[in-house]
Amino acid sequence: MASPKVRLTEQNMALRVAREFENGFFVNLGIGLPTLIAGATLPEKTVILQAENGALGQGPVIPDGGDQDFDLVNASNKPMSLVPGASLFDLVEAFAMIRGRHLDCSVLGALQVSEKGDMANWMIPGRDAGGIGGAMDLALGAKRVMVMMMHTDKEGKPRILKKCTLPLTAKECVKMIFTDIAVIEVTPEGLLLLEHAPGWTEEEIQALTEPTLKIASELKEIGI
Repeated sequence: MASPKVRLTEQNMALRVAREFENGFFVNLGIGLPTLIAGATLPEKTVILQAENGALGQGPVIPDGGDQDFDLVNASNKPMSLVPGASLFDLVEAFAMIRGRHLDCSVLGALQVSEKGDMANWMIPGRDAGGIGGAMDLALGAKRVMVMMMHTDKEGKPRILKKCTLPLTAKECVKMIFTDIAVIEVTPEGLLLLEHAPGWTEEEIQALTEPTLKIASELKEIGI
């Protein structure tokens, strides 16, 4: 009997992304879904998380009712904890780390990603929006850029496209895409489907992905 089809929860998506980090990595977590990764890092690995607003060694978000300090927040403006040995500094120093390519990885949320790794994550025309912020620096400054996002929008339309239709944050920057149904690598030959959520077939994932997917020779199910 085939396993039931499920989409990964946001927490399981965060756990899957966290498994990608190597011991000793310095990682920036972008606004939105990626901030959940701060509560999903693996105990067997030492991963130091940077917040672009001026923290190195950020920990999980502190839930309502906890010992919250609203002067100490992550990129999503949520009260965060700090791990032992953490340090705080100003925005200039934070972006010197990013632009100096001292980050091993950045994980960003996105509205769209193209088959070439172009990323749009900051504006939908016609809607009120802030500026592009630090996303453009993180997209080009980190040694490796990964995206964590839902596979489709609220109308069920693909977010992974042949060509982004929204204003770009950066071109050809994304190396890996983690969604609620798939793990996809951006390669020079196209998008490579590496893993699928439980119960999903490659045909079903392809139907929700605009570019043609190449299938890994050892296609795996995402462990949750």
